[in-house]
Amino acid sequence: MTATESSIAIARTAAKAAADKIAQDIVAMDVSERLALADVFLIASAPSERQVNAIVDGIEEELAKQDLRPVRREGRSGGRWVLLDYADVVIHVQHEEDRVFYALERLWKDCPVVDLQLGDDSSAKAAAVSDSE
Repeated sequence: MTATESSIAIARTAAKAAADKIAQDIVAMDVSERLALADVFLIASAPSERQVNAIVDGIEEELAKQDLRPVRREGRSGGRWVLLDYADVVIHVQHEEDRVFYALERLWKDCPVVDLQLGDDSSAKAAAVSDSE
């Protein structure tokens, strides 16, 4: 069993919204073989709590345009690790320090990576922001 097309489409929309808010290291993994409660984990990071929350806002706004609302949201007040649960897609937006510490990609390394079709735009935007800081 692999992730459904609708789950992949949601992940791609969320990833594009995250990239538009200058998220870093955006990755999606097909966890459907290992986890019964979700098809895709999307992970993105940012260098500050403010940017984590901006990315979360951007994702929620973009998915709301498709009448999608998170079933559950965790961690918003802290801004270090926000989890948005859209049932089949679970989105993790982490502060870059927390992402290194918790290393979700390492935990799920056996899962296939989902092609988010972001092109080079997200990397270029992130690099431009890093260079300007």
